[in-house]
Amino acid sequence: MQKLTKAEEEIMQLIWQLGPCTVSQVIDLIEEEPKPPHSSISSIVRILEKKGFVDHKAYGRTYEYFPIVSKEEYSGSTVKSLINDYFEGSVKSLVSFLVKQEKVDKDELMKILNESDKKR
Repeated sequence: MQKLTKAEEEIMQLIWQLGPCTVSQVIDLIEEEPKPPHSSISSIVRILEKKGFVDHKAYGRTYEYFPIVSKEEYSGSTVKSLINDYFEGSVKSLVSFLVKQEKVDKDELMKILNESDKKR
């Protein structure tokens, strides 16, 4: 799966949040002021379409875009890339790093392990 740029990922997050939507609806959700031009967001959405993340339905001159890659699929691919690129493919190394950086404490780690056991 292709990686997204930061701008593409930000727009994709909004499309996942909205579901089927127009470019104008995406712009309405953008919090920054002033809002980016319609043409800029439209260009990013068309790039997302070329990359296979969204598709569209045309209603006259209005295009409604919808995700064809789920957030879960993209998240999984991104995490796999992170593990491969920075932790030599080792989930253990990633978890160890998070514990050392105090991003996960022992109690949280135990909860994660217990939930994982229940799902198996």
